[in-house]
Amino acid sequence: MKKNIFYFLGIISLLHFTACDKLDREVITTWNKEEVNSIYSLTKDRATAMYADLPNGFTEIDGAMLASATDEAEHTLETSDVQSFNAGSWDAVTNPDNVWSNYFKAIRNVNLFLANSDGVNMDPLKLDPTKLATYNAQVADIKRWKYEGQFLRSYYYFELIKRYGGVPIITNVLYLGDNVSNIQRDSLAKCVRFIVNECDTAAKYLPVKPVGVELGRASKGAAMALKAKVLLYAASDLWNTPSWATGYANAEFISLPDGNNPVIRTARWKAAADAAKAVIDLAGTGYALALDYKAMFLGSQGYNSTEHIFVRRNAASNEFEKAVYPIGFDLAKSGNAPSQNLVDAYEVKKSATVAEAFDWSNPAHAANLYTGRDPRLEASVITNNSLFKARGIEIWTGGKDGKGINLATKTGYYLKKYVDENLDLNLGTTSIHTWSLIRLADVYLWYAEALNEYSPGHADIKKYVDLVRERKTVEMPKVPAGKTQTEMRDIIRHERHVELAFEGHRAWDLRRWMTAPAVLGAELKGVQITQTTPGVYSYAKIKVEDRVFTPKMYFYPIPQSEILKMSNWKQNPLW
Repeated sequence: MKKNIFYFLGIISLLHFTACDKLDREVITTWNKEEVNSIYSLTKDRATAMYADLPNGFTEIDGAMLASATDEAEHTLETSDVQSFNAGSWDAVTNPDNVWSNYFKAIRNVNLFLANSDGVNMDPLKLDPTKLATYNAQVADIKRWKYEGQFLRSYYYFELIKRYGGVPIITNVLYLGDNVSNIQRDSLAKCVRFIVNECDTAAKYLPVKPVGVELGRASKGAAMALKAKVLLYAASDLWNTPSWATGYANAEFISLPDGNNPVIRTARWKAAADAAKAVIDLAGTGYALALDYKAMFLGSQGYNSTEHIFVRRNAASNEFEKAVYPIGFDLAKSGNAPSQNLVDAYEVKKSATVAEAFDWSNPAHAANLYTGRDPRLEASVITNNSLFKARGIEIWTGGKDGKGINLATKTGYYLKKYVDENLDLNLGTTSIHTWSLIRLADVYLWYAEALNEYSPGHADIKKYVDLVRERKTVEMPKVPAGKTQTEMRDIIRHERHVELAFEGHRAWDLRRWMTAPAVLGAELKGVQITQTTPGVYSYAKIKVEDRVFTPKMYFYPIPQSEILKMSNWKQNPLW
């Protein structure tokens, strides 16, 4: 009999996964298709394999974080593909973040699971009265895994549409040799409706919050949060303003209809706010803001944080630390160096009730660059002479970690967020790494943003921004009362910048706000540090590089390989 190992491709490749299932066991690949579909344990493995393609933001673009393609950071390795984004030297053939094939493969894996998961042979359990409880539990497992699949397929579609706009919605299994020439792109509006409907269905049947060994799997909270996120994008400027795409005849692929209608826009913002509030209002779920901001991103403590609504846990490793430790440590490569643009965004805390924007022209600020700043700066960024791995980090020119050394930071900073400083790279010690896909503070800020757009002045806007700012270990002053809608919009956007730094949201926020040309196309800044006498330093703000962002980059181009296969498809605008 001809053996079919295709069903195992996702399982074999799954070396790191979000949940705690043991995945390092040997996989036998000599079963045929019918056997694979009929065995409960193999169906469980295939359900687990559906998670394999979730975003892993630590080294997602040729070893760099997406942050290094934004105003958050500059990658130290000049030859990394991420630099193409910053130089504007990418296109439909050479896109450093071309995830089209990967996510459609992930969607196919889900479709394959959904099409075959009911084929498990349950008769040995069903017909044995002593095993009825096991039978019922396994039937419930399979049902739950199918709803997990629906959610995951929706998540993968969201990752596609935020990059490419409308894409084909495929819910059946395509096989090699199938005629795909008639497949068409679906409108962005249809994609949004599909994701929202799938999330609504999954939310009805999934557990509110996974616990124990199920942590990291899809849940009611995750499905509701993904719906809220999609609706937030659907209300935002980019998906309602096709006018930037001059002369583009297929606006349905890059925008929703009637986005210039204020009544419709208000309804979209309200839908986004209501969906976010529904997540917030999940009663008795165990979701809560983490008390310790820094620890939320580190090791097992971070993975188990009550703030994560949907989270990916990678296997124990030290690869990320090798990629980002300051250059003065053995085996380190510096990696994603935070920018002065980001550092300047952290406020100065004047008192328990007053904070002000950092200003280089303020002598008090310039003389004490890192004193009294928002504590999230210290939790996220290694600054000159601060302690890391039990020594002061020497970022001044000529220091152990400063300019003059190959791959030293170009910005005057190193990354601290996510970084386990207790690892010894020479000894090969490791720790687990957690990538938060959706967390509660993000949802609070979605809610505040959407509410500010359709009901400015609502008390909940300030309330939920303050909750993010006031968490223990951050304890920043509350937002002053009486802010206008425009002022509050800027405050919310600023809060997203500092709260969610290096979490992979900035590139998409700037696009959906349509501020990317002004921000991502501006100079990236750093700091030049000079040691004048031992322990005394001077700091000068410098330009690290010019960045490029033009309107066509709001959406990625459809890969040229797809355009060549689909002769009737239209490329995204301006590419």
